[in-house]
Amino acid sequence: MIRPAKEGDAPAVAALLNAVVLETTISFRHEAWSAEEVAARMAHLRGAGREYFVALALAGGAVVGHASYDQFRGGSGYRTAMEHSVALSPAARGRGLGRALVEAVASHAAERGARTLWAGVSGENPEGEGFHRACGFERIARLPGPGFKFGRSLDLVLMRRALA
Repeated sequence: MIRPAKEGDAPAVAALLNAVVLETTISFRHEAWSAEEVAARMAHLRGAGREYFVALALAGGAVVGHASYDQFRGGSGYRTAMEHSVALSPAARGRGLGRALVEAVASHAAERGARTLWAGVSGENPEGEGFHRACGFERIARLPGPGFKFGRSLDLVLMRRALA
């Protein structure tokens, strides 16, 4: 089940995010997310007309995934270009929840006038690139070395999906 996130989901979302942030190069972020930061991010996105979605496990209703989106870059010239974030717990992968989350984001963004949805995928995450291709994204560029984590430079793959 996919639904808009509630403030009470923030601790579970922070736990999902932190597994990626602290243990992988999928995210270039170094610092753990607090539940308060996640709740503030949810509020910020809603205030901007965006949304934060969660995927729930069928058994028990635990949060097993999340997705959100915001403007790709600042400034009015980018107002129809959005960038998304999506992550699932390892146990939830391969069940279609990731695609459902991306579709929820894409639909919400398109209904509000977005023309493109962007993904920034770590160059060390070929599974993420394949996932995005399966969700209708095309690879636009590979930027060499803008990220740095665990003592090494990381490439960034930019992918785009047309919404309009």
